[in-house]
Amino acid sequence: MSLGYARVSTVDQNLEGQRQQLVEAGCYDVYADQGKSGVTMTRPQLEACLRALQPGNTLVVTKLDRLGRTVRGLVELVDSLHERGVKFRSLTEGVDTTTPSGRLMFNVIASVAEMERELIRERTKAGLAVAAGKGGRPPRLQPHDVVEARRLREKEELTVDAIAKKFKVSRSTVIRALRTDGLAGAGYGGKSISTGSRGTSDGAIAQAQPD
Repeated sequence: MSLGYARVSTVDQNLEGQRQQLVEAGCYDVYADQGKSGVTMTRPQLEACLRALQPGNTLVVTKLDRLGRTVRGLVELVDSLHERGVKFRSLTEGVDTTTPSGRLMFNVIASVAEMERELIRERTKAGLAVAAGKGGRPPRLQPHDVVEARRLREKEELTVDAIAKKFKVSRSTVIRALRTDGLAGAGYGGKSISTGSRGTSDGAIAQAQPD
């Protein structure tokens, strides 16, 4: 006997399409969770379906992601079914764990599906960061670091190389930081600063070391 399981993530989504596919695949009964995320395995109808399955039965879903969205959750569930003598089928991917090749295919497909979701998640995060004006990567020197770098340069007359070493960044990073956000007008971009025996102004450094 085959039992089907269907799921949709929101309450306004329709389960009828999945029900029809599962019935046509020979399922005796179909359990369905509506408005339940696939991230968690704690779903009332899924739990009821798992309790109803007996050795020799087959659990059928229309797609792997209807059962779960993580490789660990899917693999653990299918392994537990196998230990109970319950078979598993996924109609869309053609997975059938009654054979060794079917189990291998299940593991490969589940891994690829999770990788795709991770890539989508990373692209979404990067897009949101760019939209928020963050450029996807924070600056090497934070605002308070820039203030301190400027103090070291102007008050303590440290060289740009010394400041870069202190903050563990490149020389060009320090120069760019001191020339941005209006800081150049305070003395770095054009107003000479006495450097004693170094004999070099900030403006000269900026010209000698272009970005």
